[in-house]
Amino acid sequence: MQNVKKIVLAYSGGLDTSAIIPWLKENYGCEVVAFAADVGQGDEELEGLHEKAIASGASECHIVDLKEEFVSEYIFPTITTGAVYEGEYLLGTSMARPVIAKAQVEIARKVGADALCHGCTGKGNDQVRFESTFAALAPDLTVIAPWREWDMVSREDLLAYLAERNIPTTASATKIYSRDANAWHISHEGGELEDPWQEPTKQVWTMTVDPEDAPDTPERVTLSFNEGKLTHVDGEALSPYQALVKLNTVAAAHGVGRIDIVENRLVGMKSRGCYETPGGTVLLKAYKALETMVLDKAALKYREQIGLEFSHVMYDGRWFTALNDALLAGAASFAKKVTGDIVVKLYKGQATVTQRKSPNSLYSEDFATFGADDVYDQKHAEGFIRLFSLSSRIEALKKQGEQ
Repeated sequence: MQNVKKIVLAYSGGLDTSAIIPWLKENYGCEVVAFAADVGQGDEELEGLHEKAIASGASECHIVDLKEEFVSEYIFPTITTGAVYEGEYLLGTSMARPVIAKAQVEIARKVGADALCHGCTGKGNDQVRFESTFAALAPDLTVIAPWREWDMVSREDLLAYLAERNIPTTASATKIYSRDANAWHISHEGGELEDPWQEPTKQVWTMTVDPEDAPDTPERVTLSFNEGKLTHVDGEALSPYQALVKLNTVAAAHGVGRIDIVENRLVGMKSRGCYETPGGTVLLKAYKALETMVLDKAALKYREQIGLEFSHVMYDGRWFTALNDALLAGAASFAKKVTGDIVVKLYKGQATVTQRKSPNSLYSEDFATFGADDVYDQKHAEGFIRLFSLSSRIEALKKQGEQ
């Protein structure tokens, strides 16, 4: 074991981190400071957290409110890139990790710690996301990952470990799912989901109404953007976090935002997860619909390329890198034109854009109309097509000459 005196642990109050506190004290002989991030996971997740951490052996517990920073500085910039991992995943867990790890480093500096610790397993993506942030912001601090060191391998092992030390826990051996929630989404893994042939049961989903049970009457919501930033929902001026909370409430009631995917983890294995991202689904649909109004073909194509690359940058935990900064800068340049209003219809699990307008719109009814117009000479298309297809024509003529 390395010689460390004070460790700041990313603490959730769950079984893993409850066991980590006494384990660190026993194996490293050090002081443990618990750090918890409020990223909008809900008050019930934070209730009693300070007392629980102290009861587990922590000398202090810092709970930091990161909700507005998370939404405005991480979620909203990611939306401008259009990033969606492997075509479906809206990166909810991925986006939360850099803001949490950054705040953990700040707490470590504040309390004079010489080490950082997380409860991520050696199989997942989060260990990479946390430690990549630590490397970028605090390369001088020691990083401890108990799941890569201790000999405990199961939930039962952790429960027995705490019971032997008379440390209270509300966890039980019958937990079925592994869940992670924040203001953007909630993820579900484990249980029957480990069998990709098994359809998720109703108990998997916790945030959204079953689309089959959603209202029979659709609801419409209006989103207003200014230079890429969501400013109003249904005409009400809201902060980024407040806007997301409102969209979550409205969209969840209609069963919007459920996905069930098998994804490629960074470490090489595939995993199956179910995600609920109601407000985020509406927000991303609205943003992309507005983009189609204001960006020309070449600009939109390039923004789509940024989104594809950025989805992997975010998923792989590379937020604090030069590539991340460059991609965000490119997306931000396009976002300056994304101003206007979008109406989204919510109905039985679907979010459908039905109306759109923008002062920067490139759409012209005069040019697009199927009726008579005096702005477009259709004869001009002939020359355009001949030049556009000239290389194909030359290649075909060459082949004919060789026959």
